[in-house]
Amino acid sequence: MRKFVVIGLGMFGFYVTKTLYEKGHEVIAVDKNKEIVQKIREFSTQAIVADATDKETLMAIGVQDADVAVIGLGTSLDASVLVTLYLKEMGIKDIVAKAITEDHGKILRNIGATEIIFPEKDIALKVATGISSTNLLDYLPLTEGYTIMEIAPSADFIGKSIRELQIRNRYTVQIIAIKELIPERINLIPSPDFIIKDSDSLILMGKNEDLEKIQKGEQ
Repeated sequence: MRKFVVIGLGMFGFYVTKTLYEKGHEVIAVDKNKEIVQKIREFSTQAIVADATDKETLMAIGVQDADVAVIGLGTSLDASVLVTLYLKEMGIKDIVAKAITEDHGKILRNIGATEIIFPEKDIALKVATGISSTNLLDYLPLTEGYTIMEIAPSADFIGKSIRELQIRNRYTVQIIAIKELIPERINLIPSPDFIIKDSDSLILMGKNEDLEKIQKGEQ
């Protein structure tokens, strides 16, 4: 079990707190809005009404003992910058901060944030990517230019083995798993002799441009 502190309980911070708590972690939730703090109490280890821009208050709460800090103060640039700086000075190694612009994100990273989250941008990209393709089921960005993607197999894949399709050679894409519906199971690193069925979905990893080719059925 890890110890988290979530500062700023807007929609982003609220659901981060709730999810971490439901996964069994210790979570301290902090916001200066009493009503929001009251709502999060049952979904957190400790819910505290406090102004996180006061360093002494943060110290008194004990946030310096957290393994990870999550800053959900994206709508207040000054506050998020100040809190990030304080947490860095307190020695917290992992600081995840919400940002509203690229420049905001750069500032937060420069003063100590180890990960920057752009919730609106990330959701927009996922929605746009999903609705732009008829066979895309889900995707997970890895690092810049690379993605793990789940797709429904195209018609010319059905009834053929992975060996026959030569996906890795044709598209420079790796099949890391196949999700089977009948029977319902995940087949990790499937055998080259695995025959693809129309009820299966393929979980692929590779460069974005290569994954786009396989979605479009390009050679």
